[in-house]
Amino acid sequence: MATSPPDELLTKLADRLGPRGFTRDSASMGPWLEDWRKRYRGASAAMLSPASTAEVVEIVRLCAEHRVPIVPQGGNSSMVAGATPPDDGRALLLSMRRMNGIRSISPTGNSAVCEAGVILSALHDAAGAVGRRFPLSLGAKGTATVGGLISTNAGGTQVLRFGTMRSLVQGIEAVLPDGSLFTSLAPLKKDNRGYDIRQLLIGAEGTLGIVTAANLKLIDAVGSRAVAWVGLGSPEKALELLRLLESAMGEAIESFELVPKVAHDLVLAHVPGTRAPLAGDHAWHVLVEATAPMVAPSPEKALGRALMAAMETSVVEDASIAASEAQAEAFWRIRESISEAEQKDGPAAKHDISVEVASMPRFMTEAAAAVEDRFRGTRVIAFGHLGDGNVHFNVRAPEGAADWLKGEGLAVTSFVHDLVVEAGGSISAEHGIGQMRLAELQRVGDPARLGAMRAIKRALDPDGIMNPGKLVPVAP
Repeated sequence: MATSPPDELLTKLADRLGPRGFTRDSASMGPWLEDWRKRYRGASAAMLSPASTAEVVEIVRLCAEHRVPIVPQGGNSSMVAGATPPDDGRALLLSMRRMNGIRSISPTGNSAVCEAGVILSALHDAAGAVGRRFPLSLGAKGTATVGGLISTNAGGTQVLRFGTMRSLVQGIEAVLPDGSLFTSLAPLKKDNRGYDIRQLLIGAEGTLGIVTAANLKLIDAVGSRAVAWVGLGSPEKALELLRLLESAMGEAIESFELVPKVAHDLVLAHVPGTRAPLAGDHAWHVLVEATAPMVAPSPEKALGRALMAAMETSVVEDASIAASEAQAEAFWRIRESISEAEQKDGPAAKHDISVEVASMPRFMTEAAAAVEDRFRGTRVIAFGHLGDGNVHFNVRAPEGAADWLKGEGLAVTSFVHDLVVEAGGSISAEHGIGQMRLAELQRVGDPARLGAMRAIKRALDPDGIMNPGKLVPVAP
């Protein structure tokens, strides 16, 4: 494979895409050649910005003909550098941001057909305008795109009730590595025509094709919600509370986020305008959101009764239900500002892990103790989606440590991942593998799973032009 794209290919692409769709300007390309965490920087001879599926087909067909790799990119918000090109300049950067049209939205069909470049917050607004909503949200909703969310099988704060992106995608349009167009946008409830290519593309991180559009599931808009902040003594008590709330309120419980005292205190110290929701001191906190559709009564009274019952049985130490939308948003701001506060506090080795839900409380406490015992001076901050069995298990560097992430931080990550694998879990719950976790997946991944992944990659992308160096480890 050539070390850089041939001039013949670049000329054809420039002619086909025009000045808005083709650039070699370093200033225009610069921000998109670096991952948003600023740990990886790549190089590319050009950035391609197609405006239609037909242009994506032509791009892939020409690149396949010349065996030139393509790195697809949406909002460039990957946590694992999954959309950053290699640093050797051999790949072309394919930006999907111009393909940002919502082709159709149907309140009766509870569906929206969106192009890959549609920003998540724009989809939320469009669904809300017709009395519906798209039930997936995350901190990067202002930059993350539909194509990226599909390619990483994104999760977020509502997985507890609605599942990951995989459960919300009803149809897909994608360009495969040979330039052929796969069209399966119809939201069929039943389809037994063999392998589900749609599901294969979800979570593939652009290594098997380029998603150009998708049919996404919508649900009724929220009529009312109740948001509570709860103080309790342990992750075990938190899981007990979740089961009590589910028994009392069923599917009304939409979000259940676990926050340790250390994360709570970091936010209050580093994020202006935040304040403690509760007066007392608690080892752990939980943010709960319950919702009801337009025609149903508010869930506030039911949530209050359930929390009162939990306090009477000593599951909960204290709780506060937001008295207004402003207070509800203030509660959520604490949860959503943890990463910002961590960044201001110093470096950390960050891990996006999952284990069986029932095992997560014990894992959190035992794994944290094991890490802090082995790596003296570190502090573990584990927080997130307890009800999904997914937490962000972050290990803070010792005070004053220099270049810690490139040294001992790597050993910490391997140690954490070994504990996760021993517990039967996953080293990536919702962020993906990208290039940041590639070596670790090869080290600890199940041989049968890795072999199957490599076989699928070879079958669909024999020349390896789709997002090279991501997700699929090279065979040893």
